[in-house]
Formats: sequence, C-alpha cells, structure tokens
Amino acid sequence: MESRLFKGIWVGAVILALLVAVFPDQIFSKTRKTFQTKPQRAETQQAPRLVQAAQGGIWCDAQSAILMDGLTGQILYEQNPYLRIPPASFVKVLTLYLAYDALRAGQIKMDDWVTVSEKAWRTQGSKMFIKVGSRVKVEDLLKGIAVTSGNDACVAIAEHLAGSEEVFVLKMNEKARALGLKDSQIKNSHGMPAEGQYTTAMDMALLAQRYIEEYPEALALHSMTEFEYNGIRQGNRNTLLQKNIGVDGLKTGHVEESGYHLLATAKRDGQRMIAVVMGCDRMRKRAPEAEKLLEYGFRNFSTVEAVKKGDSFGPVKVRRGNLNQVVLTAAEPGRVTVARGKESAVTIDPKLPAFLVAPVQKGQLVARVLIQNEGKVLREVKLVSSAEVLKSILPPWPVILAGIVGIVLIGLFGFWWFRRPKPRKF
Repeated sequence: MESRLFKGIWVGAVILALLVAVFPDQIFSKTRKTFQTKPQRAETQQAPRLVQAAQGGIWCDAQSAILMDGLTGQILYEQNPYLRIPPASFVKVLTLYLAYDALRAGQIKMDDWVTVSEKAWRTQGSKMFIKVGSRVKVEDLLKGIAVTSGNDACVAIAEHLAGSEEVFVLKMNEKARALGLKDSQIKNSHGMPAEGQYTTAMDMALLAQRYIEEYPEALALHSMTEFEYNGIRQGNRNTLLQKNIGVDGLKTGHVEESGYHLLATAKRDGQRMIAVVMGCDRMRKRAPEAEKLLEYGFRNFSTVEAVKKGDSFGPVKVRRGNLNQVVLTAAEPGRVTVARGKESAVTIDPKLPAFLVAPVQKGQLVARVLIQNEGKVLREVKLVSSAEVLKSILPPWPVILAGIVGIVLIGLFGFWWFRRPKPRKF
C-alpha cells in the first residue's frame, strides 16, 4: 500500500515538474504580476534592436533619455524610453518632415511665396517675427522653424501646405502612424501646450533617424547657429552646435509642463549618433546630458558596414531562361552596431537559392544575407536580381534531348522498315 502511495506521489511530482517546465508563464503569472511596477512594452512596438551591452554606469538627469545609432537604428542606451511627455518644439521636426515631403513631391518650391495670415502672426511662444499680410519665402520659413523655432512660421507653412493648421495636424498624425510612432499624438504644428499632446524619447529618436535618412539636406538648416529675418537676428538654442564635436542638429524644446528637451545628432568618422533627453528641470542641463550620451556612443560602439549597397553575390543558376545564371546584388547597405573592439566578430551568411526559374525581373527580391555578430543575427539584407531573365522560347534541355532521341528512333525505325527484306510471293 505504501509502495503504491509512494509511486503515486512520485508520478504526480514528475507531472507537476513537467507542467512547470512547459507552462511557467501560465502557472506563475499571478506571482510575476505582483513584481511588475510598470507594464512592459512589447519589443515589436518599435523597429530598433537593442544592443546587449552594459550601459557604462551612466545616468541622465532627465525624465527620459535614449541613445540610438543613427545609421543602424540600434538602441545603445535607454532610460524610461516610453514615458509619454508633452513634446514642446520637438513637434516642429514632424512639421519640417512634411514640408520636405511636399518639396520632393513638387507641391511647393523653396522660392515660393507664402502669405502670412493673422492666425500665424498672433501665434504665441517663440517667433520668427513675420508680419500679418506679408509674403515670406518657403526657404525662410523653414529656416525660421529649424533655427529660431518660430511658432508663427509653423502655422504659416501649415496653412500653405494644407489650407488650415487643423488639416495639417491630421496629416502630421497620419505621418506619425506611417513612421511607426505609436506613442505620439499631435495637436498643433508647433508644440505649444495642448491637452492630449504627447510623445516619447523612443518615438523622437525614430522620427529623427527617418528624417535625417530621407532628407539629409535638412541638416544644412538645423546646423545653422543663427538666422536673421526682417532685421532681427536670433541664435539657435542648440548650444552643442558651437562646441565642434560633430553636432549638426536637430531640435530643442521647452514648455513648463514637461521641462527642457534636446534632440541632438552628431556625425564622426562615418558614424552618426542620435541622443534624446526629455524633461530636464533646468535649461543648462539638457546640452551636457545630451553630450554625455553622444560621447558614450562614439567612445564605446562602432558602426560596421558589413554589406555595401550594390555588393554582388552568386551567380545563381537560372532554369528555363534566356540566361543560364544571374548575379544578385544587395538592395541596401547592411550596417550593424557592435561594441568597440568587436568589429572583427561581424560575419555575413548569404542565403542563396539553389536555382531560380525564369522569368526573373530586374530588382526582384530573391534572397537575403544574414549579418551576424558572434553567431547572433543582427540584421538581414535583401538581395535582388541584377538583370532581367526572360523565359526561354526553347523548351528545357531534357525535353529537347528526349525529342532528339525520339526523332532518331523514329528515323531508325523508318530506315529499317523500308530496308527490310520483302517476303517473296509464290
């Protein structure tokens, strides 16, 4: 009896252990929840992959902060990255983004004239000091936004592009969604306090990366240390521009509700870093805190271009085509961020197909290259066909060979038939 009881307990313990091993989350979910002081965001919310490295013991004297490699999107430091904070003038980066979209689409030109409305003229906060009824060039308005943080210039460009600031704000939010900024909500074109207007350091880093990547020419405005319009000279509030440390943008911000912000980007020796600090309690803190992050990034990390755009791979065999093989090329650069000194550990692993079947279009995605660091995949690069391969008008060679053999056999049979001895008639 005791033996059966012991066996029953032993079997039950084994089953319980298996359940714990297979379903730990379901069994201990209640216990885990009690230790979570804050709900965690899913990593799929944002694009960048975190670099698993010690954060060097640094800490930012700000409510929220983040450091991103601007060329790879990898996050190198984070501190409350998803904390929702009123964005202040960070909103203006999105305003400028839409303006550059319109320039690229040919909807406006830099030398177009914009008539200043009374609403734009009356807008409070930092100003470019444009006058109601005056006509201002688009280029000057963009400088007024990027350099002097003019709220009046934001309203003027918004009305010029969309007819009204309200419609423009709808477009701003649509753009934010398209860029993957899921923790941002915009209420105006300039960032003055508005109920329900917020963003996060993570969203601002993503916005800055996409903006610089798509419109690098915009940095010519953001790096200006001063701008004079209508006889009024104003300096850029981003004081890091004057320190000769590679900073060439991007935007400051301040409202009483959230404190002082700085979105700074710098480029050195082929690397670009993006630092975001939000919610400093004093203006004099934001620049040193952002500089601290930038220096940490340049000092401790390397950006490795493991695959260059246009690099060749293959060739790969093509069946049933007018070409019997095709070379594949990288459709984009493959850059990754690694700890400094670990550059040689980066390797590439092309995943090429055994063959392709025609037709194959030029630029068609057909393979990929894995970029790895010490066996861990950091990024995938798309490989496309470098040439068009048309479907051959001739059938595949096995069919041709079978046809030739068939014809030869038929010919031999016919030859035998006509040459065979004819039976004699009696």
